[in-house]
Amino acid sequence: MIALAKAAWDHPPTVVGYKRLVIRRLGWVLSLGGPPLIALASIGLVPHAGMGFALIIIVVSPFLPWVVIAYFRRWRVAAVLRAYPWQEWPCQHPTRPPGSPGTIVIPFREDFTATFRFIPFPVALAALEGDQPDRIWFAGDPRFGGVVSPVGGHYPVRVVPHTPRREECGGEGFDLARRVGLVRASGKGTRT
Repeated sequence: MIALAKAAWDHPPTVVGYKRLVIRRLGWVLSLGGPPLIALASIGLVPHAGMGFALIIIVVSPFLPWVVIAYFRRWRVAAVLRAYPWQEWPCQHPTRPPGSPGTIVIPFREDFTATFRFIPFPVALAALEGDQPDRIWFAGDPRFGGVVSPVGGHYPVRVVPHTPRREECGGEGFDLARRVGLVRASGKGTRT
């Protein structure tokens, strides 16, 4: 493990990567929220606009809440990046069957290996790793999750423990994890 800076946010490519994350998530919201609004505004002006609106709502409604939540939960990524340093760790990207969540395995200690799931959507982070697919930058608390990025900090992605668990409240690092939104007061990690 190599600690890279006081806070991940102090690394300039991380700030640029976070801004791209915000733009990407805003694009998701606009691409799913725009068509229903346009179709709704067209009712009465364009023939069969009501039918188009109904079809768009049927297609979009299952996904729109998720992308809106993802857009507004981006603050957790920023909070983690401002509170925790990047640390470089070895990692594995297990192959996964289609439709299952993307995961990454990080051995933090000999007796503790964490498996994390990418939130809100699977990310092919191994493809973004470039020349170091067996290394990852991690900022956060290994018990509750955090943010990972390919080496360089340019593509921050939120991760949560693959198997939800309740940790003991208090102890070293618990207050910081609670303040940045990685864990609730009950000791249960947040999932978004």
